[in-house]
Amino acid sequence: MSAKLLLVDDEPGVRQAVKDYLQESSFTVQVASNANDAWQLLQKNVPDLVISDIMMPQVSGIQFLKQLREDPRFESLPVVFLTARGMSCDRIEGYQAGCDAYLPKPFNPDELVAIVENLLLRRGSTNKTSSGTTNDDIIRQIEILKRMLERTCAIAQSPSPIQIDLTPREQSVLNLVAEGLMNKEIARILNISVRNVEKYVSRLFCKTGTNSRTELVRYAIEH
Repeated sequence: MSAKLLLVDDEPGVRQAVKDYLQESSFTVQVASNANDAWQLLQKNVPDLVISDIMMPQVSGIQFLKQLREDPRFESLPVVFLTARGMSCDRIEGYQAGCDAYLPKPFNPDELVAIVENLLLRRGSTNKTSSGTTNDDIIRQIEILKRMLERTCAIAQSPSPIQIDLTPREQSVLNLVAEGLMNKEIARILNISVRNVEKYVSRLFCKTGTNSRTELVRYAIEH
């Protein structure tokens, strides 16, 4: 069964183009033109992942994401932001609100598909772990993630500094991100709050010159 995605964007042309591309990649896609309609759809059918614009009328993508994270039903639901706002401060605001990846428009649709696949893979690995997955199963999932990242290495990314000084805590968070763990799991392992994990991840984005968790995992694997 194909993964179910919810796409939220107030621009009809962008909404249709992204929907068509995702469907061609074997995803099932529901669409909403604003956050309020998206919230109503979530009450009827919970998707596997949400892709949302930030600049929308009435309720912004940031506000929509905060609403999701405050609801126990959706607190771990993967969210990808698509937006024309590409400044670092806007990306940091998105990550601190709890998004899992951030793609400024215009974007490479292949990168969007790779990010969606990686997030769904990690979510599937987390669900299996909670129901009794063995260590060998987890290792295999990580290996699949590594191979997937290698296949998408041609995607352009911001250059990373030659030498980066990470604090011990930042290094610990980076290592756990590379293992495919979500913020909630990292917080539990390190005995810190999810909010603090989000701050550490935001610092890692700045220090490594990466723009998404996918790029951060790639950085950790390559270094």
